[in-house]
Amino acid sequence: MASMITLTMSAVPDHLRGALSRWLLEVTPQMYVGTVSAKVRDQLWEAVSACVEGGVAVMVYPAANEQGFDLRTAGWHRRIPIDFDGLTLIGFREPGVPDPGKEMANQV
Repeated sequence: MASMITLTMSAVPDHLRGALSRWLLEVTPQMYVGTVSAKVRDQLWEAVSACVEGGVAVMVYPAANEQGFDLRTAGWHRRIPIDFDGLTLIGFREPGVPDPGKEMANQV
């Protein structure tokens, strides 16, 4: 069954934006909304998480849980989802905590 999803991104490659516009409506810059099946949603998320590079992405979609939705994140951002006894809460990284991906790139 198809369900509505919301996908927001920042600092992602332009080709990703073009690919998403085939399936979803870009209601504001880098914010997409649409109704797709779970299979298409998962395939879109695979494409987004593979291409996010130095940017960030968050997808919110309906789920059969207490809150009525679930979310996925890709990339490094200050806000992190935390499972608290079945509820998803948003925690914050401490200021100054470096991006682990950038640290690894500097070591190579």
